[in-house]
Amino acid sequence: MGLVLGLALALWAIGALMKVPPPGRWAMIAALYAAVLAVQLALPAPHPLKRAIGGSPEGWLALGGAVAAVLGYRAGLRALRRRAARHASRQAPVASGPFRATELDRYARHIVLREIGGPGQKRLKQAKVLVIGAGGLGSPALMYLGAAGVGTLGVVDDDIVSNSNLQRQVIHTDARIGLPKVFSAKEAILGQNPFVEVRPYNRRLDETTARLLFAEYDLILDGSDNFETRYLVNRVAVETGTPLVAAAIAQWEGQISLYDPARGTPCYACIFPEAPAPGLAPSCAEAGVVGPLPGVMGTMMAVEAIKALTGAGEGLRGRMLIYDALYADTRVIALKRRPGCPVCGRG
Repeated sequence: MGLVLGLALALWAIGALMKVPPPGRWAMIAALYAAVLAVQLALPAPHPLKRAIGGSPEGWLALGGAVAAVLGYRAGLRALRRRAARHASRQAPVASGPFRATELDRYARHIVLREIGGPGQKRLKQAKVLVIGAGGLGSPALMYLGAAGVGTLGVVDDDIVSNSNLQRQVIHTDARIGLPKVFSAKEAILGQNPFVEVRPYNRRLDETTARLLFAEYDLILDGSDNFETRYLVNRVAVETGTPLVAAAIAQWEGQISLYDPARGTPCYACIFPEAPAPGLAPSCAEAGVVGPLPGVMGTMMAVEAIKALTGAGEGLRGRMLIYDALYADTRVIALKRRPGCPVCGRG
């Protein structure tokens, strides 16, 4: 029995090294089981090969039956889940198409605003916004964009909800500790507004994923907490011509701007050509952050997104808003493109 188990593990490892998909690896193990069973049934009891693989035909048949029962049970569960999902999709409100009466009532305060009105609310319903990060900045941004009726919200994050998040990441709850943040965020958004579509991407953003995703969305919101991701998001947003609302926070201060080089603004790399040296920009875990600050800046991100999607007012294209919560000070500075920028300065 031990020899067969060792062979099965070796086959699985070899398949993994050769990048064989899991179904292919299971097929190899099934072939090994069939060979062992054939040996047990065909050879006489004292045969050395039969003794080497241990057990008896009855034992191997019982093992195969048990495995078949488990696999059948799992297949049945998957079928039930697919059936339930199809039923739910038929019952769930759609995120596109005409407004229902309950939606018109829900968004009435937007519709009476001269700067948004019915056409602006329709543009929100048809819009697709991708939020990078479901943490401190992403939490309020996602909640308010969902509440505002943005039709499709994508959220990218590879982290899980932890107890230390709950001081500021208001989209998550104590009951969802240990759940991937994207699924926790989806649950909260749909619990507040079932008339939107939420697409959770439980993964770390990389170059390939960013290029595939950004092409599907009208606007990107970057609430990431590391410079590597910020520069990646900016670079791909410039390549795809997608407007980018990016914000950052530290201790008591936050900043936000709308980067859109396709429409004449600087990109993030124009303003911040290089990441700061290690230790000069400590993370929230290292330096701390006052709880409501991500809420303030994340809500500002949602406001800028709504203005960008509806054309209301004057956004932060070519400007940066800096908020100092400790001294209750807000200031706006003008931003200019950098001719030698390697990201957006190529003509």
